[in-house]
Amino acid sequence: MPAWWLFLSVLLLCRPCFSARSAPGSVTVITVDASNATWRDFSRFLDAGKGSHVHGMSDLKRYFNRFGYLPVPNSNFTDVFDNDFESAIVAYQTNLGLAVTGQLDSETISAVMSPRCGVRDTDPSGAGEGARSLRRYAYFAGRPRWDRPAPATLSYALSPEYTVGYLSPEDVRAVFRRSFARWSAVIPVNFVEAEVYGEADIRIGFYRGDHGDGEPFDGVLGVLAHAFSPEDGRVHFDAAERWAVDFKAERAKAAVDLESVATHEIGHALGLAHSSVREAVMYPSLKPRTRKVELRIDDVEGVQALYGSNPNFRLSSLLESESSKNGGVGGGRGLEWRWFAWSTWLVALVDLMLPWWL
Repeated sequence: MPAWWLFLSVLLLCRPCFSARSAPGSVTVITVDASNATWRDFSRFLDAGKGSHVHGMSDLKRYFNRFGYLPVPNSNFTDVFDNDFESAIVAYQTNLGLAVTGQLDSETISAVMSPRCGVRDTDPSGAGEGARSLRRYAYFAGRPRWDRPAPATLSYALSPEYTVGYLSPEDVRAVFRRSFARWSAVIPVNFVEAEVYGEADIRIGFYRGDHGDGEPFDGVLGVLAHAFSPEDGRVHFDAAERWAVDFKAERAKAAVDLESVATHEIGHALGLAHSSVREAVMYPSLKPRTRKVELRIDDVEGVQALYGSNPNFRLSSLLESESSKNGGVGGGRGLEWRWFAWSTWLVALVDLMLPWWL
C-alpha cells in the first residue's frame, strides 16, 4: 500500500469526536409515543443486558433479522440476550449513528420503536460489511442504477387502484412531483409522469398487509413504506398509515408526512440504501408529525456518485447552507459539520483521482 494512501486512510478514519450525548448522571427517556405503534411492546426490553432471559425477546431478534442485523439461526430465535444479539445491537447502533454501547439503552429502544422504512439497513451475511468506512451513505449490493445515457428520463405513475381515499389525487400527485424534483435538481435525470401505470419505470401504490411482494406491511407506525432497487421500479406505501400532506389540516397524532417518505423511497428507487446521518433524507426512520424533505450533503453525494451531477447544481451552495443550519462557525456541532464536509470533499477527490494513481 502506498504511504500516501495509508496516511489518508488514517486521517479520515480518525475523525475527531464531538460529544452529542447526555451529561453523566442525566436521565434519558424513551422518546416515541408508543400508544399505537406497531413495536410498542419492545419498550419492556429497556436496559435488558447480556445474559438476561426476557420473555418475548425472540420477537425483538426477529426485528433485527428483518432489517439485516441477525442471520436466521439453525433453530428458532431464543429469548436469551446472547453474544450474537449483542453484536447485532452494536451494528445497529453504528449504522443509525447512535451511541455504541451494545446495550438496549433508552436511545436504542427509542430508535427500534420508531416508524421506519422497510428496506434492510445491511446484509446479515456480512457481504456489505465495511461500506461505511469512509462514507455515511450506502448502496444496494452491486451498486445498481438506472442504466440510461445522460441526461436520462425516467417515467413514474401512481396506481389508479391502490390509493388512499381521504387524500385528493391532485394533492398526492403534487407531493410526488415535488419529491422527484428534489432528486432531479442534483442529478442529470428528468422525471415525467406516465399516462399508463403499467408502462412507467417507477410504479407507486398504497397497499395493506401481505400484498404479494414478499414484504408485508405491519399496520400503523411500523414499516411505513418500502421500495426496490433499480431497475425494479416498485415503490409501496402502507395504506394503514395516516398519511398527511398538510399537518395544519391533519391533526392525528400518528399522522406521517407523505412527502418526506416519498422523497426517501425515491432515493431507494434510484439505488441509495440507508444513511447513518440522522439529518439525511435516507436515514431509515421518521417520527410521526415530522417533516424531512430537503436533501442533505450525504444524500446528494451518494446519488451523484451513481449518476453524476446536474450541471446546474452547485454543491458549494449546499455546503454553505448546511454549515449555517448546523451551528455555523461557533459551537461543537458546527465544528463537527465542517470536519464532515471537508472529509467528504476529500473522499470525492480520492474517488476521482484513484484510477490515475493506481
